[in-house]
Amino acid sequence: MSTEVEKLVAKAEASLRAAKLLALAGMAEFAGSRAYYSMLYLAEALLLSKGLRFSSHSAVNAAFGQHFAKNRELPPRFHRYLIDSFGLRQAGDYSTTAITAGAAQEVIGWAEEFLTAAKKWLDANPGS
Repeated sequence: MSTEVEKLVAKAEASLRAAKLLALAGMAEFAGSRAYYSMLYLAEALLLSKGLRFSSHSAVNAAFGQHFAKNRELPPRFHRYLIDSFGLRQAGDYSTTAITAGAAQEVIGWAEEFLTAAKKWLDANPGS
């Protein structure tokens, strides 16, 4: 695993820890956003491990779907998690619609699952 991929995984882990702390503090909107970013960093790390780099959220999300979900290198549900949590992050960051604690906890759960799967894939594919 390259240094840059390792740094993205570490950033994803830190973002997930922040999401959990924010959820405990009753800040569901911010917790959901941080959980989304955890998954975004993981998607970037996975894509980078294949020599692919993208600069926008939508490009990362689309490329992850193409390079990991479509060919089932990772279960397609992870692409769905990324898409759905992006919508939640958008609502939490840019609208006055409240994100429930339950929704934030669900996205945190997705991020935990995504982290486990991404690390397992990266460990199994060190030369990718």
